[in-house]
Amino acid sequence: MPGVGSPLPRSPGRMTVPLPAAQPTPSRVHHGPSEREVDAFCVQYAPRAPGHPAVRDLYRLLRDLPEEGLEARLDWVERWVEWLRERIPAHGLGDDAGEAGTSAPDSRLALMVRVLEGEPALRAGLTHLVSAVCDGSRGLKLFSQVGLPAGQGFLSEASDRLARALLPAPPEPTKLSELLPRLFPSQEDAAWLAALSPALLAKLAQLVGEPRPPAVLPATRVRADLLDALLLLAVQTAALGLTEDVRDRDPETSFRASPFLRLRLTCDAVLARDAAPDTLRDVGTCVGDCRRVVASVSQHLESAGVSVDLVYRLERIRRGLERIEAICRVLGAPRGEPRWREALALLSDLLRRAHADRSVLELVRRNVRMLARKIIERAGHSGEHYITTTAAEFHRMVESAAGGGLVTAVAVTLKFAIAAVALAPFFAWLATGLNYAVAFVLIQAFGFTLATKQPSVTAATLAGAVSEGARGERLSSLVELIPRITRSQLAAFAGNLGCVAPAVVLIALGWQALTDHAFLSEAKAQSTVASLHPWRSPTAAYAALTGVLLWASSVAGGWLENFVVYRRLPEALAHHRALRHVLGDAGARRLAQGLLHAASGLGANVTLGFLLGLVSVLGRFIGLPLDVRHVTFALGQLAMAGWTLGADGVLRPEFLAALGGVALTGLLNFTVSFSLALGVAARARDVPSGEALPFLRAVAARFLSAPRSFLLPPRDAPPAAPPHPASVPTHEPP
Repeated sequence: MPGVGSPLPRSPGRMTVPLPAAQPTPSRVHHGPSEREVDAFCVQYAPRAPGHPAVRDLYRLLRDLPEEGLEARLDWVERWVEWLRERIPAHGLGDDAGEAGTSAPDSRLALMVRVLEGEPALRAGLTHLVSAVCDGSRGLKLFSQVGLPAGQGFLSEASDRLARALLPAPPEPTKLSELLPRLFPSQEDAAWLAALSPALLAKLAQLVGEPRPPAVLPATRVRADLLDALLLLAVQTAALGLTEDVRDRDPETSFRASPFLRLRLTCDAVLARDAAPDTLRDVGTCVGDCRRVVASVSQHLESAGVSVDLVYRLERIRRGLERIEAICRVLGAPRGEPRWREALALLSDLLRRAHADRSVLELVRRNVRMLARKIIERAGHSGEHYITTTAAEFHRMVESAAGGGLVTAVAVTLKFAIAAVALAPFFAWLATGLNYAVAFVLIQAFGFTLATKQPSVTAATLAGAVSEGARGERLSSLVELIPRITRSQLAAFAGNLGCVAPAVVLIALGWQALTDHAFLSEAKAQSTVASLHPWRSPTAAYAALTGVLLWASSVAGGWLENFVVYRRLPEALAHHRALRHVLGDAGARRLAQGLLHAASGLGANVTLGFLLGLVSVLGRFIGLPLDVRHVTFALGQLAMAGWTLGADGVLRPEFLAALGGVALTGLLNFTVSFSLALGVAARARDVPSGEALPFLRAVAARFLSAPRSFLLPPRDAPPAAPPHPASVPTHEPP
């Protein structure tokens, strides 16, 4: 920058006003400079704008340097940063307008450099302050801990952050890490810090970084702290990389060949040879090898299940390796502007991560993200079985859902029976939850289908497909997936609802034939009809709540399958001595494979059953009228009430409105659970909006051009003509 770093040239014929010598003011008494002194200073260093606030405030700031006390010196540094961050630039103050066009902080830095070059007394006082701050505080925590997770587990780190958020922090003036949040209290300050001019900071550091002997240079002390932080990070990262669960997931690398062992040795060599260039290159090579091990472990997680604590430690290793590389870049950069450029990059990263790592929610979001992705992926694999393609698959889906309707009809009858018994709240929840759970498990065991289970798993499948790309030729294949999902869902609804109502009527008919009275009383039937009215009852809210529970149950199913895979339960069962003795080797293997195949559905079905039973009991406990509305159960209950009311009752407007309430229940069950599952799956898979918007537009265009494909399966292709006899291969009988 022209004009920066040299004294302000004097214009010909201009009288220079002599500036009184700056006298250090004791820290306990601050009389402040007189207006005459300030005016003289401004005329000399800002002849074009002697009243500019940047110059006047800088003179007062430099005259107010504290002579003793680390806390007072840190307060002064904080005031200096506030002066530097003022939005009023210091452009065009002197005869040299070379700094015009620079940013406000850089223009103020240039002004300070000019003042310190022309004022040896002020420069000496600031040099003494910088030396005292560096001598009285240490930067080990700043470089090795700030912005990095402190604990070695998710729960310990979460509790530590929560304690720091709720409890007041004691002052630590002897640590440079205390300066970071004091000087830059906002996360947006990282961008401001990174935008400062490295050249100006290098000149400023050269001016104030040379205290009189026998004091140690501040740059030397900071370099020592960087070297200590490098060794500490190497020790911590190596310890995390050599834990048992990390080594088990990278069996190709032996213990002695682990790059985490070499990491400690190479960092020792850096300290022993004072950061020689070849030793810094060795550290970079070792860091690359450590990263390959972390990548291998992460890939192994995709097939062996996910642990939140392990994911947390892998993230801690990655962050530690990044910090080691950043410190090596600072140590290896030449003095002056190149080193300050690397230092600014390090400090801005420290600041950005320091603010992010103060949030408990950010910790949960970052470390649970891979677990959520794994759960969604497992749900997505299950969802592939609920998407039909051909007309034959569509008809099989209807038949399978009809079986689910039969089981649901029995569960509806038992639900009315349980409600008729006066049970304590706990036992009412237990009985209702078991009724739901057993019904759902039987549907899974018999290979039947429940319509409301599909949205969550099919949404995960859809998000996984979109995440692989929704452009070009792949977009057309993705558009074909939506009609398959919608008509598969309609097939499941048709089978469930088309069978549950007749089955419930048959059960009511059989009960009346055996007992000579209706299964439901007329009052109970009328209240059932009224409870399903679409706008005179909270049916819509209850149906939406049920959609949330349907989604939550799919998450529980994915979590259970992940737990089974992570703990290697199928392998344990297949090699269990007692099971092999009772079932035989083949039987133990079949049991293990059955557990792996059924884990997701079992977890989802049992969870959903007890969640549906819990809502009404929880509502009574907290005094809120809570309930659930599951479309298949709702239609079964309405059919049972319709049998009691007879033909006249079924034709009344209230009953017809209740049918509309059932339709609304089905719509909300599907929409809420599908939307939640799709949103979570899209976030877990990092589906960008740029991929989703073209996909949605293409789906809308497909619906307008071919609405039938969203409702009905494609017509079966005509059978192919039999081949010519000469072209049919012949086989000799065995």
